[in-house]
Parts: sequence; structure tokens; C-alpha cells
Amino acid sequence: MTPINAHHEIPAHGGRLINRMVEGMERDRLLNRAAELTKLSLTRRKLCDIEMLAVGAYSPLEGYMGRKDYETVVTSMHLANGLPWSIPITFRADKKTADSFREGQEIALVDEHQAIVAILHLEEKFAYDKKVAAKAVYRTDSAEHPGVDILYKRGEVLLGGKISVLKLPENREFLPYRLTPSQTRGLFKDRGWKTVVGFQTRNPVHRAHEYIQKCALEIVDGLLLHPLIGETKSDDIPADVRMKCYEALLERYYPKDRVVLSVLPAPMRYAGPREAIHHAIVRKNYGCTHFIVGRDHAGVGNYYGSFDAHHIFNEFAPGELGITPLFFDHTFYCKACGSMASVKTCPHDKGEHVSLSGTKVREMLRAGLMPPPEFSRPEVAKILIEAMKGGG
Repeated sequence: MTPINAHHEIPAHGGRLINRMVEGMERDRLLNRAAELTKLSLTRRKLCDIEMLAVGAYSPLEGYMGRKDYETVVTSMHLANGLPWSIPITFRADKKTADSFREGQEIALVDEHQAIVAILHLEEKFAYDKKVAAKAVYRTDSAEHPGVDILYKRGEVLLGGKISVLKLPENREFLPYRLTPSQTRGLFKDRGWKTVVGFQTRNPVHRAHEYIQKCALEIVDGLLLHPLIGETKSDDIPADVRMKCYEALLERYYPKDRVVLSVLPAPMRYAGPREAIHHAIVRKNYGCTHFIVGRDHAGVGNYYGSFDAHHIFNEFAPGELGITPLFFDHTFYCKACGSMASVKTCPHDKGEHVSLSGTKVREMLRAGLMPPPEFSRPEVAKILIEAMKGGG
């Protein structure tokens, strides 16, 4: 398989954009072979990672990590070749299943309908320490953490090897917005953007998010609004509701020629600081030169300090990541300033700030009450209220 040519000035992580999709006669040949292979079922989370690997969003990875890469990522946030990488991308299997495979074997990976999605070229299988991984990646070994809970529930052997992706499921959501790294790079080039800032979100965009995006837009050519739509927690706002919010917001409040809305099919890991690095590297692969890191990026509960995701970038040498982080403090509407602000720009007491907790906002929406316009655009609030009525 040949690498996709990069369309944009910023190189992909590791220097080239990986493409693990197989097409044409080679695809037909592998599909025929796959029909005879032992099959392994993919969870929705694994399907998300398969798509990310297939289109090069996880460049330079060509499949699931082997032992050397896995161990250096867990211990030092680098691949074995020295390239920064913060989250292990692995295929876990239970011991009985793993024992039935031999290294060098090919395994057909299938979706919930038993349709063949990819072939795993098994290069190695190895045991790993779940508690060590949990403490390193998630900074906790508590099963109360959603990422650690998944880690503990999955298999105790890792299967490493390249994948050949034959067909992605056709029933994937938001296909018009499901742009590959090659496609976003092409769009940025067509628009003449030399600098692009990426914004990661798994929530609707409220005024505080809008403010930091527009601050970033003052210094770059374009914004990639890049909501994550892969596997998330059950209490997160559903992706289809969030997408309606983004569309309504972009229609009314953003310059159309300076924003691209695309979706990220990755699963959410809630790994806080480490996931902030991961999100930045992935957006570099999509062609971004800058990446917004806000308060408690990719956090959950009280496992991380509000600005741990800022501090972790200092653990890498200047320029090592190849993308520029833009750090933003907690933002809010200040009644005394008469504008959006942050603690860096506002001198007034908290009593002047319109800043609502997520819990408070959900309570208001469930009751059919509009949050104040200083907190949320009314178009967004209406969509959320309707969704709360329909979903209970």
C-alpha cells in the first residue's frame, strides 16, 4: 500500500500520511482469502480505531502496536523509534482466544453482522500489566474511571500487527462530514489556508467555546471544528444532537469561508492530559498547524487538575510534536465587562460572571428553561431542550 500524498504544508506525524485501505484487485483477492480465515468480532470501539488506522488519522501507525511500541508509549509517551505518541492503540483478546492464534497468522476482523472489515496480520502476541497501564495512561487504577473500567474488562493479551482494511461499514453516521485526513488537507489547500486550528469537542459548543475558537481564528487562517463522534459515555449528549447544534451555530455566528465542520470517528478514552497530546497529534494528521487545549481537556470526574492537559505539553521538546498548542483558561461572560472574558483578562469578582455547571445546564434544559443567552446561543439551547423532551 502506498502513502497518500499530503496536500498541506504541515507533514503528517512521522512524515507521511498512512493509508491502510485496500482497493481494486488486491481487495478482491484479500476478501476471498478472508472468507477462509478465523474470524474475530470487532466492538464498536474497535471499529472506531480501525477507521482511524485505515485513513491515516493515527499515522504513523499501520496497525495495532507490538510489544516495543506499546511499552515505550506506556512508560515514556514515545514510540520505539522516538516519535511522540501518548495513547496505546491495541487489540486486546482473552487468553484462550490468543492461545488459539500463532504469530504470522492472518485473522479476519468482522463487524456485528459478521461482515469482513479488515485482516489483521498477526506479528506478535504478548501479555501486559493492566494496573501499570491504567496508572500510566489514566493516572489512576480506579475502575470508577470509565477508561480504566474498559481496560479492566477487556482481554489480558495484546495482538500486534499491521491491518489491511477491506471495507468500512456503510451505515456509519454523518458520512458527508466524515472527511479523511487527505480530504481535510485538500480542503485547506483549496481555501489557501496556511495555518489551521483544530478544536476537539464531545459537547455542544456554548459561548465559552465559541469565544476561544474565535480568539484562535484571529491568529490563523481557518478553523477545523472537529467533534468526536466515536464511542463515548452513555450520559454524554448523543452525536446527532450535537451535530444539529454545530450546524445551527455555524449557520448564524461564524464566517462560512473560515470554518470546516468535520467529524472525528475516534473513541473517547477520557485520559485527560495524555489524550490532549493524542488529540493534538491526530489533528496534525488532519492538516492542522495549531490545536486548542482548554480547561480539563478530555477529563472526567476529578481525576485530573484543571490545567494538567496544558502542563503535559512541557514534557516534550519545543517543536517535537510538530503542532502548536493554544492554551486557554476558563472563559465566561462578565456582566461588568459586558463581554466574554477569562481570568486572564477580567478583573471582576465571580459574582459578575455568568458561568454554569454542566449539571445546572442539564437541569434547566430538562425543565424546558433557556439558559441565559450569555451562556448559550438560543438556537443551540432550543435544539437541546427538544432533545431532552424526546429522550427523557
